[in-house]
Amino acid sequence: MRSFTPSSRTSGARSFAAILASILAILIICSSLPALAAVEPFPAAFKIERIAVNGVTLHVRVGGQGPAVVLLHGFADTGDMWAPLAKALYKDHTVIVPDLRGMGLSSQAPGGYDKKNQGVDIAMLMDKLSVQKADLVTHDIGNMVGYALAAQYPDRITKWVVIDAPLPGIGPWDEILKSPMLWHFNFRGPDVDRLVKGRERIYLDRFYNELSADPKAIDEATRNHYAKLYARPGNMHYAFEQFAAFGKDATDNKVFAATKLNMPILALGAEKSFGNQQAAIMRDVGTKVDGGIITGSGHWIMEEQPAQTVSKVRAFLDGK
Repeated sequence: MRSFTPSSRTSGARSFAAILASILAILIICSSLPALAAVEPFPAAFKIERIAVNGVTLHVRVGGQGPAVVLLHGFADTGDMWAPLAKALYKDHTVIVPDLRGMGLSSQAPGGYDKKNQGVDIAMLMDKLSVQKADLVTHDIGNMVGYALAAQYPDRITKWVVIDAPLPGIGPWDEILKSPMLWHFNFRGPDVDRLVKGRERIYLDRFYNELSADPKAIDEATRNHYAKLYARPGNMHYAFEQFAAFGKDATDNKVFAATKLNMPILALGAEKSFGNQQAAIMRDVGTKVDGGIITGSGHWIMEEQPAQTVSKVRAFLDGK
């Protein structure tokens, strides 16, 4: 058996103290680094429901109490993106966060990806939850579904925050379609599923990297989380269907735009993305539009600038 002399014990104590000092130094360094946006869980008070509406079953997160607010996501995200906002709202709002049809964990209907039909999805979801009126917060393709919802059911949407994406057929849509950054709007054809299958992470990285202000703001955990969801059989195919419907969406929106929306609208553009153009687009369809900018952000506002986005949305919904 090995024996320890007082000097060996002293040496061991010094080594242990050195290790503790190193750990403490590492913790101090890490605490000084900027926090990267990982996918947050929703508060434990939220329930997951599977709700059948309009020929599809939506995966829905529901929690909180008080006036209702519906949060709609877009491409390369799911309803999971809204966890920081849901956390800020649920103590005095009933927060409703679906995955759009064919995306996330919602079911994959063979059709119905035009936004007019998906607006009906959300109205029927509100019916199933006994919600007559709600505030609305949307991003990306969620903007397009949100517009179709608000245009068809204007008395049911009390306020709307629309964030960083165009509306098909509205304002400078034809010019927007020419942007090389948005080639994916027309990425279709018989081989698109096969081209992307097994490469979902590579495909999504292109959007995270090129449409962000700083790609490092979207960390590995976030990228892997969404890549796994979009790799579910059929999910990328039906994401493509969202874009394939843009032609019909443009036709429908031009009809909707003949009657402007009268609810208060906050149009938030990301500084490194749509910027002030977001408010300009929304003034073509609404009478009470205020603009705002998410500074230091590209398109992925909840991943890049979650605290700032939550603050601006909360202030608008609270009437401040």
